[in-house]
Amino acid sequence: MARITGTWLSGPPADPGGSETPGYPGELYGLPREGAGSLAPTWRRVVALFIDWFMAVGVAAVITGSFVSSSVPLLVWFVVGVAAVTLFGFTPGQYFMKLRVMRIDAAVPVGFVRALARQVLVVFVIPALFTDADGRGMHDQATGTALVNAR
Repeated sequence: MARITGTWLSGPPADPGGSETPGYPGELYGLPREGAGSLAPTWRRVVALFIDWFMAVGVAAVITGSFVSSSVPLLVWFVVGVAAVTLFGFTPGQYFMKLRVMRIDAAVPVGFVRALARQVLVVFVIPALFTDADGRGMHDQATGTALVNAR
């Protein structure tokens, strides 16, 4: 006689999911499958982050006169990130990787408060590493934003 409750050996249920299971990343938010407005792949987000960081290190080296490790690159990266996302919807690295930050709840600019909160969470790195089924990081989930392909 089989156990009704199952055991830890019984594995996942045979039902693949309900109607809320997305067919592709971003479908639950009304984003397209591919092209402009679709969720950006992880590798492009990481490359954009490295571009932003190296730019901040260069600017900090100009400001301080050396490449000595300090908190100046972090401060430059933080300020540029908040200002650029607030004003343009993308950082310099995201621009070069053809990405942009957008709100998923309304077709309006991200705004200062969301850009600030998003950047504060990215500083801690850990929220950006944990993603949902769509590939959105915890920092994007918390601020109601998504990093999407711009073109």
